[in-house]
Amino acid sequence: MNTQKIREYYNSNPLTFIIIVGFLFRLLAAIFSKGYGWSDDHFLIIEIAQSWVDGLNYNSWLPLEDGTNEPPGFSFFYVGIHYYIFSFFEWIGIFNPQSKMLITRVLHALWSLLIIYYGYKITLELSNKKTAIIVGWILSLLWLFPMLSVRNLVEYVSIPPIMYGLWVIINSNKTKLWTWIWVGFVFGIAFSIRFQTALIFGSIGIVMLIQGKWKEAIYIAIGGVISLVIFQGGIDWLVWDKPFIQLLHYIGYNSNQENIMQYTVGPWYTYMLLIIGILIPPISIFITIGFFKEWKKLLIIFIPVIVFLIFHSYYPNKQERFVLTIIPMMIIIGIIGWQKISENKKTGSLLRSFIRGSWIFFWIINFIALVPITLMYSKQARVESMSYISDYGNINNFVIEDIHKTNSGFPPQFYIKNWYNYVSIKDSNDLLEHSKIQQNYNDSEQPGFILFYQPIDIELRVENMKTIYPNIVFETIIEPGFMDKVMYWLNPINDNQNIYLYRNTSVLPNKIK
Repeated sequence: MNTQKIREYYNSNPLTFIIIVGFLFRLLAAIFSKGYGWSDDHFLIIEIAQSWVDGLNYNSWLPLEDGTNEPPGFSFFYVGIHYYIFSFFEWIGIFNPQSKMLITRVLHALWSLLIIYYGYKITLELSNKKTAIIVGWILSLLWLFPMLSVRNLVEYVSIPPIMYGLWVIINSNKTKLWTWIWVGFVFGIAFSIRFQTALIFGSIGIVMLIQGKWKEAIYIAIGGVISLVIFQGGIDWLVWDKPFIQLLHYIGYNSNQENIMQYTVGPWYTYMLLIIGILIPPISIFITIGFFKEWKKLLIIFIPVIVFLIFHSYYPNKQERFVLTIIPMMIIIGIIGWQKISENKKTGSLLRSFIRGSWIFFWIINFIALVPITLMYSKQARVESMSYISDYGNINNFVIEDIHKTNSGFPPQFYIKNWYNYVSIKDSNDLLEHSKIQQNYNDSEQPGFILFYQPIDIELRVENMKTIYPNIVFETIIEPGFMDKVMYWLNPINDNQNIYLYRNTSVLPNKIK
C-alpha cells in the first residue's frame, strides 16, 4: 500500500485508522512492557488471582477456617475475572507466568481501544470531525496511554464503561428504556472495578436531574442497583455470607485518618500540576483553558470531572494514578473548548504561529517519551529475580536482605510459580532474630537463595549473612531495566535497585545456569 492510498484511507476512515495505529502501539506495549507499574496493579490483582488458582489464600483475602480475619475491603469483581482467566490458561496448558501475562496484556490492550472509539464519537457528537480527530490521536498516542493500557490498573481499566455510558447519554435521541437500564448496569461494572467512580456516576445523575431527564436518571439508577446487587452484594454474600461487606470495609478503612497517613500525602494542587505535566505544556495549558470555555454546554462531562478532581485534591492520600480515570474526559472537553478559541477569526497571526508551534512541540516531546515508555520493562529486577530462582524448582524458601530499606515492596512470587513464606530482613535486629530462629533448622531446611538489594556495603552484608548461612555463594546480578534507571534518576522514590543473588549450596549445590 503506497502513501497516497494510506492518505486516502485515513481521510475516509479516520477513526478506524487512529484505532489501528493505537492498537499497534498497545501491541508493542503488550509484548515488551513486562512487569508491573505500581504495586496495586500486580499484588492486588495478579498475585491474589493466581494464589486462588493454586488453591491458596494469599494475604488472607478469603475467609479463614477459624474466622479470625476480616474482608480486605477490595472488590472481588476484577480480581475474580483474572482468577477465571488464569484458570482457563492452565486448563489449556499455559502455565508459564510470562505467557499468562502476555495474553492478559493483549486483552487489556483490546479493552482500552474503547476509550479511543467512544472518545472520538463523543467529541464528534459535541463538536466536529476535525476536533474529534485531534482527540482521537491524543487518546491513541499520548505518551503514557499505551503502557497504561496493558496494566492491571483499576483506575484505567474502569474508563471504557464510563466512556460508553457517556456516549449513550450524549447520543440519546433514539435511546430506549432498556438501553438506559443497560447504561446503569455498565456504570455498575465500572464501580465494581473501582469504587471511586461513584463520584462520576453520582455527578452524572445530578446533571441529568438538573436537565430534566428524570426518567432516564431513574432507569440508569435501576440498572446500577441491579449491577451492584449482582457484582458486589452477590459475590460478597457468596464469599463472606454478608452482602456489600467489602464496600463497607473499604469505606471504613479509607475514613480512618491513621490509615490515610500511611500513604503519599501532598498539597491540594498536586493533581492539577500532575495533569498539566502529563498533557505536556503549553498544550496542557490550552486544554485547561478550553476545559472551562464550554463548561455550560458540556455539563454532563464537566461536573463529574470537577467533582472527582475536587474530592481527590481534598483527600490527603495522593497517588498519581488516582486521577488517571478522568484524563480522557478532560482531553475531550479541553480540546473542544480550545478549538473554539483557536479558530476564532480574531486570533492574530502571531498567536496562530505560537499555537501551531506548540502542537509541533507537543508531538515531538510526546514521541520522545512514547517509544521508551511503551517498550519499558517496569520493575524488571524484581520480576527477573523471581523468574531466575524459579528455574531451580523447590528452593525451600528465600531471604531478602534489604538492610538499606530500598522501599522494594513485596517480591512478585507469581513469577516464581510458588508461594514461599520468605523472610525479609530490614535491619540488624531482624538479622539477629533470624539468626536465632535458624539455629533450630538443619541444612536441608535452609533457604535456597539470599537476595541482597542494592550494592551499598555488599561485601560486609554478605559476610554478616554468612554467619547464618556459611555456604552461600555468589550466583548473579539482576539489574533494573533502562527506564527503571531513568525513573530513579528523575525521582529516587522509584527505587528499582540491583538485586544480588546468592545461592545456598547446602540446599542447591550446583548452579544450573
